[in-house]
Amino acid sequence: MLPADVVVTATGLRLEVGGGAEVVVDGSPVDLAGTHVYKGCMLSGVPNLALSVGYTNASWTLRADLTARWVCHLLQHLDRHGLSVATPRWDGSGGDDRPLLDLTSGYVRRGEHLLPRQGSRRPWRVVQSYVYDLAVTRLGRIDDGVLELR
Repeated sequence: MLPADVVVTATGLRLEVGGGAEVVVDGSPVDLAGTHVYKGCMLSGVPNLALSVGYTNASWTLRADLTARWVCHLLQHLDRHGLSVATPRWDGSGGDDRPLLDLTSGYVRRGEHLLPRQGSRRPWRVVQSYVYDLAVTRLGRIDDGVLELR
């Protein structure tokens, strides 16, 4: 074992949504922290954009796989109905505003102001349950009155 002169205990990890890409809708930049996550994979007011918000209590990829399947289902629905745009619309009926990630880690708390929010009710709540998400992904309706399809 080598003795250390300096020990750095911080990782310096900083959260960033979408690799720092600028999201623009109709020529206006979107403040991602001002959006809400729909079904754990789309952002309110942003058409045709999907992202993966994985589980904080299980493998991130379990949720990522369900997200990919749901997006394919959405694309098939749009194609079958001759549509091309899907936009989740937040109207406040999703309940109380909550942080996206229910973690107390320092890097999450420091970056919380950069992340989209979630609601306290479906479909705006990011549920940390694979069994629940599996059922909703496979059996849930695409045209649910919250997702604007055109």
